[in-house]
Amino acid sequence: MYDILFPMYDILFPFALIIALGVVCRRLRIGGLDAWSMRQAINASVFNIFLPALCVKIILTAQIDLETVLIPATACVTTITGLVLSLAVYTLLGKAVAIEQGKKAVLVIAATFGNVTYLGLPVLTGLYGSEAAKYALFYDLLATTPLLWLLCVPLASWYGEGKRYEIRESLRTIGALPPIWGICAGILIKLTGLSIPSVVLKTMGMLGDLVVPLMIFSIGLALSLPKVKHVYILAPAIIIKLAIVPLISYQTASFLGLRQTALASCVIEGAMPTMVLSLLIAARFKLDETLAAFLIVVTTVLSFATLPLAFHMTKFLIP
Repeated sequence: MYDILFPMYDILFPFALIIALGVVCRRLRIGGLDAWSMRQAINASVFNIFLPALCVKIILTAQIDLETVLIPATACVTTITGLVLSLAVYTLLGKAVAIEQGKKAVLVIAATFGNVTYLGLPVLTGLYGSEAAKYALFYDLLATTPLLWLLCVPLASWYGEGKRYEIRESLRTIGALPPIWGICAGILIKLTGLSIPSVVLKTMGMLGDLVVPLMIFSIGLALSLPKVKHVYILAPAIIIKLAIVPLISYQTASFLGLRQTALASCVIEGAMPTMVLSLLIAARFKLDETLAAFLIVVTTVLSFATLPLAFHMTKFLIP
């Protein structure tokens, strides 16, 4: 068992140290900067510069086969199924226990949308090499992120306060996302056979190398441990996110014919803890920010135990 799980722990322990460093910087206000400002600067840099460069580089250097194309389909089915399941569970639970609308939206979002890029990308590349980065990017940017804006944000605006977020606004947002433009640019260059100078590829590689440590550090900056009443209502969201969604992802990927690394990548992506972006969505639509932060912390901490189990499951189930 230890020999099987060691690769995962060998990856997670350095991540834990970087996350802890982010938590320390949050507490000490290094350089006089508050954690929110520091995280905003890091996220903006990663999202607008480093991640698009990584997308272009990966598309140009990776082999894009049928399994890669089926990754977004797996992610779509997994995400929508998780969303429907969590909505059903909390609708039924709401008949027995009073759950505020702002809390219900946070619980559903936390149970559905995982940290598939910020944590998923470094985990997959650590386990399976740089070639597996394409699975993380296709899973997130061509499926999870569009569904986030098409389903999650309108749901948050419905349960929250302020202006309703309409579908056309979601489509405009998706179309303007720099990482998606990076993937499209990479695909276009690859299809046209355009030759890219080696110095440009090397530059994009150097920019892309910054993505993983900055993303992990940003998770640490975002983590805090607020007090939450009625902790028992969190249990279904945590179980769905860390236990049921990976199984849904496995069944979906298997049905679509994915095998080996592609299948294992889908399972591990499905097992990722709650996305950090859910905290920003909660703030934007005046949902329960405290509950969102608590779920991010709890699922992230628990994922250091459940991710190795998901990895072991892939070793057991996948030839």
